[in-house]
Amino acid sequence: MTDNPLILPMFSHIALCAFLYVLLTIARAPKVWGLWQMNDGSNPWHACETRITNNLKNQFEWPLFFYIACVLLLAEGDAVSQLQCYLAWAFVAGRVLHSIIQIGTRNIRLRGIVFTINFLAVLAMWTDMVYQTL
Repeated sequence: MTDNPLILPMFSHIALCAFLYVLLTIARAPKVWGLWQMNDGSNPWHACETRITNNLKNQFEWPLFFYIACVLLLAEGDAVSQLQCYLAWAFVAGRVLHSIIQIGTRNIRLRGIVFTINFLAVLAMWTDMVYQTL
Protein backbone atom coordinates (compact mmCIF):
# COMPACT_ATOMS: atom_id res chain seq x y z
CA MET A 1 0.00 0.00 0.00
CA THR A 2 1.21 3.45 -0.80
CA ASP A 3 1.59 6.36 1.59
CA ASN A 4 0.10 8.71 -0.96
CA PRO A 5 -2.23 11.17 0.78
CA LEU A 6 -4.65 11.15 -2.17
CA ILE A 7 -5.77 7.59 -1.45
CA LEU A 8 -7.94 8.59 1.51
CA PRO A 9 -9.90 11.34 -0.30
CA MET A 10 -10.40 8.97 -3.25
CA PHE A 11 -11.62 6.25 -0.91
CA SER A 12 -13.89 8.74 0.87
CA HIS A 13 -15.63 9.57 -2.38
CA ILE A 14 -16.02 5.87 -3.13
CA ALA A 15 -17.51 5.42 0.36
CA LEU A 16 -19.96 8.23 -0.40
CA CYS A 17 -20.99 6.45 -3.60
CA ALA A 18 -21.44 3.17 -1.71
CA PHE A 19 -23.59 4.97 0.87
CA LEU A 20 -25.71 6.44 -1.92
CA TYR A 21 -26.26 2.94 -3.36
CA VAL A 22 -27.40 1.72 0.07
CA LEU A 23 -29.71 4.74 0.38
CA LEU A 24 -31.12 4.08 -3.08
CA THR A 25 -31.74 0.43 -2.21
CA ILE A 26 -33.65 1.50 0.90
CA ALA A 27 -35.64 4.08 -1.07
CA ARG A 28 -36.59 1.43 -3.64
CA ALA A 29 -37.42 -1.26 -1.08
CA PRO A 30 -41.16 -0.48 -0.93
CA LYS A 31 -41.49 -0.78 -4.71
CA VAL A 32 -39.10 -3.69 -5.26
CA TRP A 33 -39.65 -5.84 -2.15
CA GLY A 34 -42.81 -4.41 -0.68
CA LEU A 35 -40.98 -3.38 2.48
CA TRP A 36 -41.89 -0.23 4.41
CA GLN A 37 -44.86 0.61 2.18
CA MET A 38 -47.50 3.08 3.28
CA ASN A 39 -50.92 1.66 4.21
CA ASP A 40 -52.14 2.41 0.69
CA GLY A 41 -49.17 0.50 -0.80
CA SER A 42 -47.32 3.59 -1.95
CA ASN A 43 -43.63 4.25 -1.53
CA PRO A 44 -43.00 6.91 1.14
CA TRP A 45 -39.61 7.68 -0.43
CA HIS A 46 -40.74 7.98 -4.06
CA ALA A 47 -39.78 11.66 -4.43
CA CYS A 48 -36.48 11.09 -2.67
CA GLU A 49 -35.67 8.08 -4.86
CA THR A 50 -35.43 10.26 -7.97
CA ARG A 51 -33.15 12.75 -6.22
CA ILE A 52 -30.89 9.93 -4.96
CA THR A 53 -30.73 8.43 -8.47
CA ASN A 54 -29.84 11.80 -9.98
CA ASN A 55 -27.21 12.43 -7.32
CA LEU A 56 -25.66 9.03 -7.91
CA LYS A 57 -25.43 9.81 -11.62
CA ASN A 58 -23.66 13.08 -10.71
CA GLN A 59 -21.00 11.07 -8.87
CA PHE A 60 -19.78 9.71 -12.22
CA GLU A 61 -19.65 12.95 -14.19
CA TRP A 62 -17.30 15.72 -12.97
CA PRO A 63 -15.64 13.39 -10.40
CA LEU A 64 -14.11 11.54 -13.36
CA PHE A 65 -11.69 14.44 -13.76
CA PHE A 66 -10.86 14.25 -10.05
CA TYR A 67 -9.90 10.60 -10.37
CA ILE A 68 -7.85 11.18 -13.52
CA ALA A 69 -5.90 13.94 -11.75
CA CYS A 70 -5.34 11.72 -8.71
CA VAL A 71 -4.20 8.75 -10.80
CA LEU A 72 -1.79 10.95 -12.74
CA LEU A 73 -0.41 12.34 -9.49
CA LEU A 74 -0.08 8.81 -8.09
CA ALA A 75 1.66 7.59 -11.24
CA GLU A 76 4.07 10.50 -11.13
CA GLY A 77 5.62 8.97 -8.03
CA ASP A 78 6.68 12.32 -6.57
CA ALA A 79 5.40 13.54 -3.26
CA VAL A 80 1.96 15.08 -3.61
CA SER A 81 1.89 18.71 -2.57
CA GLN A 82 -0.08 19.89 0.41
CA LEU A 83 -2.11 22.05 -1.97
CA GLN A 84 -3.17 18.97 -3.93
CA CYS A 85 -4.24 17.28 -0.68
CA TYR A 86 -6.31 20.28 0.39
CA LEU A 87 -7.93 20.46 -3.02
CA ALA A 88 -8.74 16.74 -2.97
CA TRP A 89 -10.39 17.08 0.44
CA ALA A 90 -12.25 20.22 -0.70
CA PHE A 91 -13.58 18.18 -3.61
CA VAL A 92 -14.78 15.39 -1.31
CA ALA A 93 -16.35 17.84 1.16
CA GLY A 94 -18.09 19.55 -1.73
CA ARG A 95 -19.40 16.23 -3.03
CA VAL A 96 -20.81 15.34 0.39
CA LEU A 97 -22.49 18.75 0.70
CA HIS A 98 -23.77 18.50 -2.85
CA SER A 99 -25.32 15.11 -2.07
CA ILE A 100 -26.98 16.37 1.11
CA ILE A 101 -28.42 19.38 -0.69
CA GLN A 102 -29.54 17.50 -3.80
CA ILE A 103 -31.20 14.68 -1.86
CA GLY A 104 -32.51 16.65 1.08
CA THR A 105 -33.73 19.85 -0.58
CA ARG A 106 -34.92 21.23 -3.87
CA ASN A 107 -32.66 24.28 -3.62
CA ILE A 108 -31.01 24.31 -7.05
CA ARG A 109 -29.27 27.63 -6.44
CA LEU A 110 -27.52 26.36 -3.30
CA ARG A 111 -26.67 23.10 -5.06
CA GLY A 112 -25.07 25.09 -7.86
CA ILE A 113 -22.99 27.10 -5.42
CA VAL A 114 -21.78 23.94 -3.72
CA PHE A 115 -21.07 22.30 -7.07
CA THR A 116 -18.76 25.24 -7.75
CA ILE A 117 -16.60 24.06 -4.82
CA ASN A 118 -16.16 20.68 -6.54
CA PHE A 119 -15.61 22.23 -9.91
CA LEU A 120 -13.00 24.74 -8.75
CA ALA A 121 -11.17 22.20 -6.58
CA VAL A 122 -10.67 19.82 -9.50
CA LEU A 123 -9.86 22.65 -11.89
CA ALA A 124 -7.25 23.91 -9.42
CA MET A 125 -5.81 20.38 -9.08
CA TRP A 126 -5.38 20.22 -12.83
CA THR A 127 -4.01 23.76 -13.08
CA ASP A 128 -1.45 23.08 -10.35
CA MET A 129 -0.49 19.76 -11.93
CA VAL A 130 0.02 21.35 -15.34
CA TYR A 131 1.90 24.28 -13.82
CA GLN A 132 4.26 21.89 -12.00
CA THR A 133 5.09 20.11 -15.28
CA LEU A 134 6.08 23.31 -17.11
